[in-house]
Amino acid sequence: MLPTTGLPQGAVPKLERPGPLRDRVYEALLELITTRALQPGQHLVESELAGHLGVSRQPVREALQRLSTEGWVDLRPAQGAFVHEPTEDEADQLLTVRTLLETEAARLAAAHVHAEAITELEKLCAEGERAVAADDVDGAVAMNARLHAKVMELAGNAVLAELAAQVDRRVRWYYTPVARQRGRQSWTEHRELIAAIGEGDEQRATAVMRAHTEHTRKIYHEREK
Repeated sequence: MLPTTGLPQGAVPKLERPGPLRDRVYEALLELITTRALQPGQHLVESELAGHLGVSRQPVREALQRLSTEGWVDLRPAQGAFVHEPTEDEADQLLTVRTLLETEAARLAAAHVHAEAITELEKLCAEGERAVAADDVDGAVAMNARLHAKVMELAGNAVLAELAAQVDRRVRWYYTPVARQRGRQSWTEHRELIAAIGEGDEQRATAVMRAHTEHTRKIYHEREK
């Protein structure tokens, strides 16, 4: 059983002042879970979390209740709160849905392509490649999320973007443990995707995105546990 104590130095995000405290604590804890600073199965001790975040236990308790409702935290009678440990089926279902959403986004992005967007995608890709070269897993995960979000933005479909936003954090959660294994290959695939979108080739963009997201799903299931 892993205690809360011993969070990586610098992992705890600073709480932004605007907004209800319970919401800010919720966002902080969700970020720690998503980035795996708090690992699946880890015991979440209210008093320790409150100390890390500089708040009382009440907003932490409220945040944990909300995270439990959303499936990020398991509340066990007489034991306390624990970061949820996703099953292989949960991950597979989520990553399958991600493939469906992102392949359509890639197709629409190719249909709506413009030069400025390609320049921005290439910039994000270069930043991701630099993160991989520096073995900066957090940076690579962040750039991966930003690049995919940009493709979704280019798609120009608000409903599709809303659905993608609902799964985005869980995608990051599942991607983080395989980011190093995906390494440069992931960014080579991103380059192929950007080229297809830049050419306005909807069919190729769809195929590249499908292969890219399916490769991540396959690697997740084959990862070392």
